[in-house]
Amino acid sequence: MRKIYLLFFILFFHLNSFATEIKYEIVVSDLEVPWAFVFLPDNSILITERKGELIHFKNGEKNIIKNLPKIISKNQGGLLDIELHPNFKKNGWVYIAYSSSNDNNDGVNTSVMRFQIENLRAVKKELIYKAIPNSKRSIHFGSRIIFDRENYLFFSIGDRGNRDLNPQDITRDGGKIYRLHDDGRIPVDNPFVDETKSKKGIYSFGHRNPQGMVYDKENNKIWIHEHGPRGGDEINIIKAGENYGWPLASYGINYIGTKFTDKKSISGMQDPIHYWVPSIAPSGMIMVKDSKYKSLSNSILIGSLKFQYLHQCKIENNRVIEEKKLLTDIGRVRSIETDSQNNIYIGVENLGILKLIH
Repeated sequence: MRKIYLLFFILFFHLNSFATEIKYEIVVSDLEVPWAFVFLPDNSILITERKGELIHFKNGEKNIIKNLPKIISKNQGGLLDIELHPNFKKNGWVYIAYSSSNDNNDGVNTSVMRFQIENLRAVKKELIYKAIPNSKRSIHFGSRIIFDRENYLFFSIGDRGNRDLNPQDITRDGGKIYRLHDDGRIPVDNPFVDETKSKKGIYSFGHRNPQGMVYDKENNKIWIHEHGPRGGDEINIIKAGENYGWPLASYGINYIGTKFTDKKSISGMQDPIHYWVPSIAPSGMIMVKDSKYKSLSNSILIGSLKFQYLHQCKIENNRVIEEKKLLTDIGRVRSIETDSQNNIYIGVENLGILKLIH
């Protein structure tokens, strides 16, 4: 009898595990680096390929949007994030972050532009922000974009590989989270508008390379994750005017194994709410509340570039209480999004856009 109960328990456990397993179907195939994507009101998809192509996918067909700004695709740079204005149905504004020289051939930096799309062409282009000065280094562009419930535009710019100069200096772009009006104007209540020579759009500083950003509308909080060096990837909740420590405090070390700081925490600077050692190389990010994917509710989902899986962080009281690896060995998960029905999709390098099935 005990053997029967044991066999029943094993079978039940197996079936229950199978029932909660996350599977997927490929929705858009043959993509190289789908850095970001968004769903339009008609459920078609705009997809950024890092190499500089903006793809409109509808009814199984891909069309390239023409007349984009000049984009310089090199190493980590190229056409990066994309976001729709919260009132897109009325105004049609599409926002992109990309690496550009802005007609200055001496290096590149992160730019944010908005435009409308007519007949598969970008029209009414407006440059919202251009980080300066340009750099000849082609790393750490940041580039994630979100809007909050008041339609403020937030975006990230990485330290551009200059950790000792950019992140801690509010007179320089790089290593920052920025906050603007949707048309690029500076909000009068930004934290550094009255500081001499400051970059007035800065909202927080001391960041390395934030490539995940999500807005928690229910609690009016902005969550980010950012790449550390060798170890020290972080999740942070962003507060106006705060310093997040890079590179003065970090859980990471140099890639060659040497230390650049002995401090993991500094008084007056914000500690991460979570960190990874070793690094998972995070990219893309969504927050899942009460979801049709029951096992994913109350979680943050993050792509792992380095280990090639989808990373789940269960959240309670703004803390990570449990972590799980999903879709192991799926490939470099670059981007994560939801459609109007709250279905979850991931962009995987050299594979495509995948819809999760539960």
